Amino acid sequence: MNGPSTIKDSSELISGDFTESPEPFALFAAWLAEATKSEPNDPNAMALATVDADGLPDVRMVLLKGFDTDGFVFYSHIASAKGRELTANPKAALLFHWKSLRRQVRVRGAVTPVSEAEADDYFATRPKQSQLGAWASKQSQPLESRMAFEKAIALTAARYGLGHVPRPPGWSGWRIAPQAIEFWHDRPFRLHDRILFERGADAAWGKTRLYP
Repeated sequence: MNGPSTIKDSSELISGDFTESPEPFALFAAWLAEATKSEPNDPNAMALATVDADGLPDVRMVLLKGFDTDGFVFYSHIASAKGRELTANPKAALLFHWKSLRRQVRVRGAVTPVSEAEADDYFATRPKQSQLGAWASKQSQPLESRMAFEKAIALTAARYGLGHVPRPPGWSGWRIAPQAIEFWHDRPFRLHDRILFERGADAAWGKTRLYP
């Protein structure tokens, strides 16, 4: 998965007028780069919204682990609440909020699983303890006690020792291919700037300025 450095001309959009950007990905790369310098922690944190079988919205924070013009990628357990909801209804929305910059970005679109190779490659980059935790955790399932979880981690550590930890079969990632990306920037007296990019039937991006 390509990262912000692969999106061309992003540096020019950090200090310039973002409303003049002809497409959203370079602009997102520029804003994320600036947030990386200013946010106290997790500039790649994003709220992920899904819906359950009853149509009730569900939202939680996850971490963006890569993006390019194909979409935004994150990883988790397939059997988690978010995994089950995305399997049943593969559509989602994202929200990035960078308080230090007074900016936010909203994303909406269809969701598809990443490839096995992508999931393997990313899992291999995780710290050893995080890899072990992925095996030990039955995410979103009831947990009898913290001690039970720590015991499961210890058993997993003993199983793999100092060797290679493979990716659990129930752990993978998803890619959200945006149909709409909205950029919001705070202005005095709530006279904010809002720019909405929408992908047309020909895959080209249209741009609309919105009232704040």
